[in-house]
Amino acid sequence: MTNRPHPPPPDAVVVGAGLAGLACALDLIGAGLRVEVLEASDGVGGRMRTDRRDGFLLDRGFQVFNTSYPQVKKRLDLRALRLRPFTPGLIARTPSGRVRVTDPTRRPGDAAQLLPGRVLPARDLAALAALTARDVLLPAKRLGRLRDRTASQALVRAGLSPRAIEDIMRPFLSGVFLEEGLETSARFMHLVWRSMARGTLCLPAYGIGAVPSQLAAGLPEGAVHLESAVAEVTDSGVLLADGSERQAASVVVATDSATAARLLPGLQVPDTRTVTTYYHAADRSPLSEPTLVVDSGLAVLNSCVLTEVAPTYAPPGTALVSTSVLGAGPPGGDKTVRGRLAELYDTDTSTWDTVATYTVEGALPAMRPPWPLSRTTRFARGRYVCGDHRATGSVQGALASGSRAAREVLTDRAAARTPRR
Repeated sequence: MTNRPHPPPPDAVVVGAGLAGLACALDLIGAGLRVEVLEASDGVGGRMRTDRRDGFLLDRGFQVFNTSYPQVKKRLDLRALRLRPFTPGLIARTPSGRVRVTDPTRRPGDAAQLLPGRVLPARDLAALAALTARDVLLPAKRLGRLRDRTASQALVRAGLSPRAIEDIMRPFLSGVFLEEGLETSARFMHLVWRSMARGTLCLPAYGIGAVPSQLAAGLPEGAVHLESAVAEVTDSGVLLADGSERQAASVVVATDSATAARLLPGLQVPDTRTVTTYYHAADRSPLSEPTLVVDSGLAVLNSCVLTEVAPTYAPPGTALVSTSVLGAGPPGGDKTVRGRLAELYDTDTSTWDTVATYTVEGALPAMRPPWPLSRTTRFARGRYVCGDHRATGSVQGALASGSRAAREVLTDRAAARTPRR
């Protein structure tokens, strides 16, 4: 009987199969390296996962997919994702009632609703149009070099009134940044606003988890090892929780920030934001359009009828409503949320069934100014760290950080092979 030779050790080990880790692995393998991706959980995607339960598709926390991100355009087959768009706008529940704000360049039929006085005064409409035009037209690199301040300060500086900020911008952006004070970096806010104006907010027909699944499908068979938790990054590679070792000259930690700080002692990581998403099933849709609803009172961050966006998210004849709140949820939990939803949708929610509740800790990094939009992934010799906490809290940030890690690994390997003179 002939003994089969053991495969050679990988050139690089990537810890974590979220977006950053998958992007890094794809680029390293594309450059000819042998790569192993070690993932602690039972699937790829990190925080970008979709569960299937009783005919429902349940994303682990409400998420949207933006088609305008450069890394998205570069890496993904958008047609294969069967994207379903949201309305280019929102409905805001304000002290004066429910108002609609839409992009008139995309939905000219709704332009009359933006007449001065119906939603906002003429001055606010002009300020919002000017803000949007600048963010769309200026190069992204130029926006990234702006003097940083808080998003709240940037909105005031743009000429928006307190009413416009409190009724429209704060409730919408609080759902994007997962914080009420709009203390997030204005640089990031401008880039987010630019991406939304230039792209389309969508959901894949079969859940947000289809995005990392498509990336993982581009890796060689056997490159991803699921349920392979890493306990320690060692001098020679990594030590797994089961006691086995993987040797590799290059190790890239592509995990959430808390895990990265544990595996790389001394790594400085930002605070993070926590969000809780409630999924409710109803016999009929409380809003017959794929539009995001925001709450100026911030009792909830946002809500939408997912089945109006993508009917595939629930069994036929059932409406699936997603609602997110800050932190671990309000006192009273589901009952409190359901009560506020009755007001937001002007409907009886007492018969709605609670399908699932997800609390996502570390859902986003707290991006306070001055926030660097990108930073090196090098931690120590042969050791690297990437993820949205090293760039921006977005799909673009995670993918770009993984791409940067791959470039720095390849650069350092090339430098090590170059003889010194």
